[in-house]
Amino acid sequence: MQWTKKIHQEWKEFTILLKEIPSYVLVLFVASLLIMNLLANKSIDCGTPYLALDCGIFVSWISFLTLDALTKHFGAKAANEVSLFGIVFSLFFSLIFYLASLVPGVWGESFIEGSEDIINNALNHTFGGTWYVLLGSTIAFLASAFINNGVNSLLAPLFRKKPNSRVAFFVRSYVSTSIAQFCDNLIFAFMVSYLFFSWTPLQCVTCALTGMGVELLLEILFSFYGYHLTEKWRKEEIGKAYFAYRMEKEKEYESDHHGN
Repeated sequence: MQWTKKIHQEWKEFTILLKEIPSYVLVLFVASLLIMNLLANKSIDCGTPYLALDCGIFVSWISFLTLDALTKHFGAKAANEVSLFGIVFSLFFSLIFYLASLVPGVWGESFIEGSEDIINNALNHTFGGTWYVLLGSTIAFLASAFINNGVNSLLAPLFRKKPNSRVAFFVRSYVSTSIAQFCDNLIFAFMVSYLFFSWTPLQCVTCALTGMGVELLLEILFSFYGYHLTEKWRKEEIGKAYFAYRMEKEKEYESDHHGN
């Protein structure tokens, strides 16, 4: 049947993509998602009730910079698939953390006389997480990742003459990251902080704007690494098998469509 053939082709394309992407990139991306969720448990004292940040901002820029590089080299579709791949692994390890929090035992840092149970339970809750925080962070990241990859790809035609220039990479990255990070923070703030922690809409918006600014600044500081990474991939023809298979699939589709 036609749909089974389509599924087989898409799966084959995805497996080729995973083989072609350098392994350290996938590891860095998945690790940044895991660490981001853990660090998000610690809030940052901004000195005002109208601003709110968490320590997840220290690694969230890595996820988006990685996606920018993948979109630039492999395309938005590939970056979206890697985003889903990362989410699956993030949820898998979140499940392991949750199960570990249920295992009877004592954390090393809880050995403070008179406070063992309180600290131990707090650590279990930190690593085990809560369903609404995990749900909110998953939906927020997935939506923002798709937005980031889509905006980055839509900006590509603006740089047809010099698609591989530094300016092209930086502008595409900064604009897409700004929009995506704002959406990420805003979705999470309204899904979690507004509903479960009594934040006001103003706090949600200011948090989204502040987080966007800080995360964008961190990406700007390290974006030249992303640019040199994509240039290295281009010169070494990384992804050659992936691009060849996509071209072959497109030709087959055009042939079948023309034949019909």
